[in-house]
Amino acid sequence: MARSKYKGFFNAFRFTTIGGMDSRFRRILCLLLFIPLGAVFAGGRSDTSGAAAKRPPEPPVKAPLITRSSPPESRPAETPAGPANQRAGQNPASPMEGRAEMVLRAINQAYPDRTRAPEFRDGDWSIEVYGEIFYYAEGRFLPASMRHRAGEYDPLPFYGNYPKELPPWIAPTPEESARIREQAERRNERPPRRPHYFYDALWRAGSRDEAWEQVKQIRFLGHQVLVHYSILVDLSLVEQQILRTANNNPAVRQWVSSINNIEGWSWRNISATQSRSFHSYGAAIDLLPRSLGGLQTYWLWTSQHTPEWWTVPYSRRFHPPPEVITAFESFGFIWGGKWRYFDTMHFEYRPEILFLSGIPRMDLRDLR
Repeated sequence: MARSKYKGFFNAFRFTTIGGMDSRFRRILCLLLFIPLGAVFAGGRSDTSGAAAKRPPEPPVKAPLITRSSPPESRPAETPAGPANQRAGQNPASPMEGRAEMVLRAINQAYPDRTRAPEFRDGDWSIEVYGEIFYYAEGRFLPASMRHRAGEYDPLPFYGNYPKELPPWIAPTPEESARIREQAERRNERPPRRPHYFYDALWRAGSRDEAWEQVKQIRFLGHQVLVHYSILVDLSLVEQQILRTANNNPAVRQWVSSINNIEGWSWRNISATQSRSFHSYGAAIDLLPRSLGGLQTYWLWTSQHTPEWWTVPYSRRFHPPPEVITAFESFGFIWGGKWRYFDTMHFEYRPEILFLSGIPRMDLRDLR
């Protein structure tokens, strides 16, 4: 049928248009003309078996998410992504993500039983804690009723650059010393005042009486200590890890035997500030030995006899063995020895900071 359809056309073309040409050349030329005509009559599908037919459709373009930017000093230079984030089923944080969203995601990952996934609402990122909504408020974490008073508070510290390993000691240059001295003077003139509302809600400890209801006693490394009930298991796992290491590590064994006092829950502010201490929630512990041996453990105590306390090198500070620090960090605690305002006897439960810094938590399946 198709052959008879084109026969008259080719006969007409053959005798009227190119009748004087060589017959072989005429047949070749007619064949070349026939190919595109066949495509036309077939409905125009001229590349059904080529690359164009195999190419998947282009995905729709998604508009970038726009969030309120955080202050430059609160943003880390880069956003590390650790195995902990991947185990939790989340993608590693992108450097393009806003600081507010990153911090709230880390909090939700750290306390999934107390918080809901962060949402962008009312022009800011927010997170729900036990049914109460808190807004990021440029790092101040305020309930809706307090957002208009954000300027009265300093941002909460999340230590975006909390290091996995203690960096090598480098003596500060004169310029660095001058800058730290100026910051310390401003701090003395106006002690930090950080809002307590968010962590009050997270730990259900808005008052001394409420906090007291949340703490339980645990025996830790041979000493009785009061801590928040929710970290009892984590602290027990820290102890198990330390004691296991002490069996084959004389330095760890000696450190454990040297402990004289462990302080946990204590309702108070951080020294020389207007900010509530994590000891108030039972989420921090201090481990003091019988003797510091002339070493320094807390910047504020050091400043009483060494005004430029930041110049004190590690060799003159009292540090727990590295294996002890690792044991604490493996189960959600950060160490005050990594802070500029150093507090080497201090550990506090802040898994959100470890997530932000890409420091993985111990997988319980790795315990033996």
